Amino acid sequence: MVSLLKIGSMNKSNFKIVFFGTPDFAMPVLESLTQAGYNVSRFQSKSLKDDAIFDEFKKLNPDLCVVAAYGKILPAQYLVIPKYGFLNIHPSILPKYRGPSPVQTAILNGDKETGVSIMLVDEKVDHGPILATKTYKIPDSKSNTEISKELFELGGQLTLEILPKYINKEISPLEQEHDKATFTKTFSRDDGHINWNEGPEKIYNQIRALNPEPGTWATWKGKVVNIKKAGFVDGKITIKIIQMEGKKEMPLEEFLRGHSDFETSQLK
Repeated sequence: MVSLLKIGSMNKSNFKIVFFGTPDFAMPVLESLTQAGYNVSRFQSKSLKDDAIFDEFKKLNPDLCVVAAYGKILPAQYLVIPKYGFLNIHPSILPKYRGPSPVQTAILNGDKETGVSIMLVDEKVDHGPILATKTYKIPDSKSNTEISKELFELGGQLTLEILPKYINKEISPLEQEHDKATFTKTFSRDDGHINWNEGPEKIYNQIRALNPEPGTWATWKGKVVNIKKAGFVDGKITIKIIQMEGKKEMPLEEFLRGHSDFETSQLK
């Protein structure tokens, strides 16, 4: 069934969108666009440097490209192909937390609020002008994965709200305040090593920010113990899911049945 809703003089079903996104939590954006009746195709490639891949992209003849958690730098030759450019859904209020880990960084820093930004893509990382933002209160009880999923759901909704206005030139892109930009990094396994001399809230934030990747861990009796999930109540941290090196993960209660001395031990 052809949608009668229009963007300018075009049917949604005739407006070609190419979607760039890899992780599972980027899927809410793709689903929002397809369920709204847009003609969306998904572009997947391990490399964008191959001329043959670029030719495939050009043949799609997109009106617009949408990027969500893609993780690759888009070459300049791609950016000029779609008539309306590339839109990126970024899970922070830009220019704060540009780069690969905005959600993890916000959690690690103990932020109470973050959000999503819809921006036009240029040749620099998360540098382009902003079309819209929406704030989001960070729940204390949720992990990086849960928060990321909710932020991209919010991003999908915001994209649907602003897309017709952008196409019809009813909103103007707003340049970022580049002098206020902050940057995030890709976290390594070393970043997940828990320092038990830190405050319990900081450790709790580290656990919920860095799982499932790169993971948080300590050593016990000379072996690595992966701390998968924890709780934080009345200023105290409680381990909920644990995994001994070389073993499967399990609830702490189950782990203690075979390691009763764990509760009184000092982790390193």
